[in-house]
Amino acid sequence: MRLAYRAPLLAAFLVLASCASQVPADTPANSVSLETERIEAVIKKQAEDWNRGDIDAFMDGYLRSSELRFASGGTVTRGFEPTLSRYKARYDTRAAMGTLSFTELETVLLSEDAAVLHGRWNLARDNDTPSGLFTLVFRKISGDWRIISDTTTSAN
Repeated sequence: MRLAYRAPLLAAFLVLASCASQVPADTPANSVSLETERIEAVIKKQAEDWNRGDIDAFMDGYLRSSELRFASGGTVTRGFEPTLSRYKARYDTRAAMGTLSFTELETVLLSEDAAVLHGRWNLARDNDTPSGLFTLVFRKISGDWRIISDTTTSAN
């Protein structure tokens, strides 16, 4: 007799579980996935620009503002132009730039217009392969995701 009562309950549970697992295309989860893809596309484009030797195009991922914060090597650089100058001084030849790649990406959406992206960077060059970790803070400004703060560490 107990089995007779359990079978309808089990059937009802399975029907409800099946309905709950079907997520409509316009749910926030899909929106989060799309925003994550858009954020990660910014740094994928940066890697492409870098690997073409185009630091100016690479910098398009950053907010063009005096509010930009770039921290690396124990120093903080503030502002877009000083950050651009720092990159150009440090990577003054194509050989120094090497080939850039990003891995282990973890994007955390904080709100509809703010996110943090963690990951690992690697430069493959003829005589060395520096690498490290980064944390990027993104803001969505006029529909586009831009880096407003970059903290990059080096493992070597």
